[in-house]
Amino acid sequence: MSSENLYAPPKAKLVETADAEVSPALWNPNSAANWSLLFSPAFGAYLQMKNWEALGEPAKAATSRIWVVVTLAVLVGLPSVLMFLPQVNAGGGVQRIAGFGLLLGWYFSNGRYQASYVKERFGSDYPRKGWGKPLLFAVLVFVAAILVIGVSAVVAAKLHGGITVRRS
Repeated sequence: MSSENLYAPPKAKLVETADAEVSPALWNPNSAANWSLLFSPAFGAYLQMKNWEALGEPAKAATSRIWVVVTLAVLVGLPSVLMFLPQVNAGGGVQRIAGFGLLLGWYFSNGRYQASYVKERFGSDYPRKGWGKPLLFAVLVFVAAILVIGVSAVVAAKLHGGITVRRS
């Protein structure tokens, strides 16, 4: 019986030569960008920030950190402001446009660059980090955000005189 863990993330077969560079374990940058479609650019930017740190690129990690902070500020701040301004009727549309704009802005200015960087430097054969922890964390944050938004909506409704139901 083999002692190899069948459920572990794939490991690269690296041949060490004088010219070969050994890659640190990384999250696949393309997958991080793809998961950002579901979990926001903050998720992909955070994972790519950790990749840049592992690659020894602190300036690029700092740029990804800025994207994480800006994305979270917009995704938390915009709904918070719109929730307490009931006179703004286009709140949902503004949020969708802002979220989509953030995703496109992050991907084309920062997100896709790491994929080409890793491919040029290491090819497709590099050690990969597992997705279990980051995806579990993302789901927990998503559920927590929904709970916070729900509680905030109730508070906002009470501040604005409650929710009235029209009966026909």
